[in-house]
Amino acid sequence: MKSKFVKYTLVAVLVFFAVLAVYYSFSGSQPADGVASADESVATPVNPESLYLSLTNLEGDPVQMDSSKLVFMNVWATWCGPCNMEMPSIQSLYDRYKNNDKIAFYIVSDEAPGTVVPFIKRKGYDLPFYQYEGMYPPQLNGDAIPRTYLLRNGQVIAEEIGANRWDDPQVIAFIEQQLQSL
Repeated sequence: MKSKFVKYTLVAVLVFFAVLAVYYSFSGSQPADGVASADESVATPVNPESLYLSLTNLEGDPVQMDSSKLVFMNVWATWCGPCNMEMPSIQSLYDRYKNNDKIAFYIVSDEAPGTVVPFIKRKGYDLPFYQYEGMYPPQLNGDAIPRTYLLRNGQVIAEEIGANRWDDPQVIAFIEQQLQSL
């Protein structure tokens, strides 16, 4: 008799959890917090201009990213080891293209200028460093740094999460291809 009771109780518990799972799978199609579901994001196009951030330079002056150019954007921090490893190759890439009016570089951190300025002076970097405070657009919001994006015509055309060798011939060939079509 006790064995039957245990079996029926186990079946009842399993049925209860199955009903809960079905309920939540169907009721979860409309998020309660107003965030668009994956289906809704397809139906609502993202404003391409939202990828171009309003930044400040290290003196605190506002700067708007140039949406008419190929944009190289790197998000980094002074304390980040992989960021520091890739920075010399970013400097090399920047040196190669700094006089090209079809490409713009934005090296972005959320750290205070009091932290960034001594760091870049000590390292000898001559890069266009900027600050960004706020939430990144979903297409640029990664959980890791460094992260680098190439933007063109309001779209992310390349993305790299983690350190990379930015003066690699394959990277340069890709950038050259993009610049040819601007």
